[in-house]
Order: sequence, then structure tokens, then C-alpha cells
Amino acid sequence: MYARISIGIAKPDKMNEIDKVVRDSILPAAKKQKGFKGFYHLADNQASKGMILVLWNTEADMTTGESSTYYKEQVAKIAPYLTASPTIERYEVRFKA
Repeated sequence: MYARISIGIAKPDKMNEIDKVVRDSILPAAKKQKGFKGFYHLADNQASKGMILVLWNTEADMTTGESSTYYKEQVAKIAPYLTASPTIERYEVRFKA
């Protein structure tokens, strides 16, 4: 299993707007992608920092979304609420409990 973590900083007082877009649009789109295994939206409200962790069945499933328009379309949905483009980190999941 593989994980992609997208990390972003929200503009002041925009965390609730990001939550709504993630819940109503980004999560449903992710669930439709081949190899989707799980989704976490994490937030540090004091720092206005958030992370979206998406789990994928294979590395190919994870990278396919990045090389197609899918990932860029999802980032565009929250871009107006962020101070800059999110950073991306990729990991192989070694253990899951």
C-alpha cells in the first residue's frame, strides 16, 4: 500500500471552507479513483496547517492520479483558500493496524 500526503497552509479563517470542499468534493472524487484505499483529512487549526493523506493499493495507482489531470483538479478546488500550492510527500506503507 502507498500513501500520498498533501500539506498546505490555509489563509486566515479559511479552514472551514477547506473542510467543506474536502468533504463535499475532493473525498467523493478520490473514492472513485482506481486503487483508492483510504482518506484522512488532518488539521492543526492554530497553525492553519492541514494535510490530506490518501492511501492507494499500488504505487502505480497513486502516481497515475498525479500524472493525469485528477490531482491538479483537486488542488484547484482548494487553491483559493491556501497561501501557496501544497507540498506532496509519498510513502510506502510498511505497517497498518
